[in-house]
Amino acid sequence: MRISVIGCGYLGAVHAACMAKLGHEVVGIDVDERKISELQAGRAPFFEPGLPELLDEVLATGRLKFSSSMADANGADVHFLCVGTPQRKGEYAADLKYVDAAFASLLDSVEPGNVVVGKSTVPVGTASRLADELAERHPEAVLAWNPEFLREGFAVKDTLTPDRFVYGIPAGEAGEKATAALDEVYQTPLSMGTRRLTADYATAELVKAAANSFLATKISFINAMAEVCEVTGADVTILADAIGLDDRIGRKFLNAGVGFGGGCLPKDIRAFMARAGELGADQALTFLKEVDDINVRRRLRAVELTRDLVGGSLLGKRITVLGAAFKPNSDDVRDSPALSIAAQLQLQGADVTVTDPEAIEGARRRFPEIAYEADLTAAMSGADALLLLTEWDEYKNLTPEVAAKAVGSKNILDGRNVIDPATWRAAGWNYKGIGRP
Repeated sequence: MRISVIGCGYLGAVHAACMAKLGHEVVGIDVDERKISELQAGRAPFFEPGLPELLDEVLATGRLKFSSSMADANGADVHFLCVGTPQRKGEYAADLKYVDAAFASLLDSVEPGNVVVGKSTVPVGTASRLADELAERHPEAVLAWNPEFLREGFAVKDTLTPDRFVYGIPAGEAGEKATAALDEVYQTPLSMGTRRLTADYATAELVKAAANSFLATKISFINAMAEVCEVTGADVTILADAIGLDDRIGRKFLNAGVGFGGGCLPKDIRAFMARAGELGADQALTFLKEVDDINVRRRLRAVELTRDLVGGSLLGKRITVLGAAFKPNSDDVRDSPALSIAAQLQLQGADVTVTDPEAIEGARRRFPEIAYEADLTAAMSGADALLLLTEWDEYKNLTPEVAAKAVGSKNILDGRNVIDPATWRAAGWNYKGIGRP
């Protein structure tokens, strides 16, 4: 099929490359000409494992190209909207200006029989509104909403072999047409057994909001248990193992630490709360406020634990933060717990150095006042405490003997509970985990 992908940020660039991999003829369109130039040259403007290799492969076939001109969407059968929906400044609500602008620009390229497919995470009600606008201009075209469920670090895999597809479609013949078009787009993963659910627009929009809210709730739940464990002397990791053996609960996302971040979970749960309030259903989601508050508290707690590790005062203490990205295998520093903690430590008088395999440049743009060092050994040099805040493999595999040769004092805060306390303590380290005795 001929496909256009509007918006070539994280979601759009990955989606465009993967659709070309599936055999379609794809054009990715974005107003950022620098980003387009990079992608057309096969260079991903962000770190995502497997994407550079995929770009090289599909660009060489001629099935993929990138452009800054919306006119290049002409002739496509299916148009995917993949633009961002950031949190509105000073509010919880999602900012839809990029979605609305991209949609308005796309209308000039839509032809009779086309299917426009939204993939952006939007407040419930957005798809219905855009469907009405599309019907006014192009009554023979149809809108579908097909939410994305990408995990950063696994985005290529999640696009090519997802665990499910959700189609939000209108009733009747138009819905059948949209379903047939999406089934053709996703023919390969569907033939390999990926499940497909069809729903109305509102349900499809709510699926993504509900999924992210559930994941955030599960993370904050185990972090709340970590707070209880810290005052009782219990071990939250064993507690999580025990309750995770219950099939009704499961062990995934029950890892206590410094909380979640990134460009999705925090802003999505806040936008969900805001939209529920607009619709008069705010009481149904009041628990998400506590989920958000617990998440923020973990960052403050990490600062307190660091102060305790170094003797009660942060003034002049050399603190090395291992990790800047909000999660490993990503260079995304949006709402990163690691960077937030580093900035708070700096404000309280610590001498902070941050290291990360991929995210230093992005972190420096966000917090230029913090010192950064790409070399791990140099970053640890003379440190009064190490803070493991992003669980990159090279930090998880760091041995206490190697670290001891670089630091000034053997203090470590394991903010992700990913290294063995007994091993580090046996090597003479003052080890502190999250919710662990």
